[in-house]
Amino acid sequence: MADKKKLTQAQTIAALAETVDLNKKVVKTLFEELEALAVKETKRTGVFIVPGIGRLVRSDRKARMGRNPATGEPIKIPAKKVVKFRVAKSAKDAIVPPKK
Repeated sequence: MADKKKLTQAQTIAALAETVDLNKKVVKTLFEELEALAVKETKRTGVFIVPGIGRLVRSDRKARMGRNPATGEPIKIPAKKVVKFRVAKSAKDAIVPPKK
């Protein structure tokens, strides 16, 4: 699996443009607008759903105690907000079929 090449952004745009019979500029603009909308909605409501693929979810992490790995000294890790991506069950099952 290491020798397989990943699909680049340009290759993704070209493939979608060919599939839906649009030019590459329109598809690239669509991706940029989808990205902007996802960021805006996740900031505003805490969740953005990409149908059939998954959802971006903003989550709050509580403050906790950790350890400095170099010295072993305990340190306080402050609370913060993080963004997670949760894959939709249909996409997950299509990529990695469940065991029977």
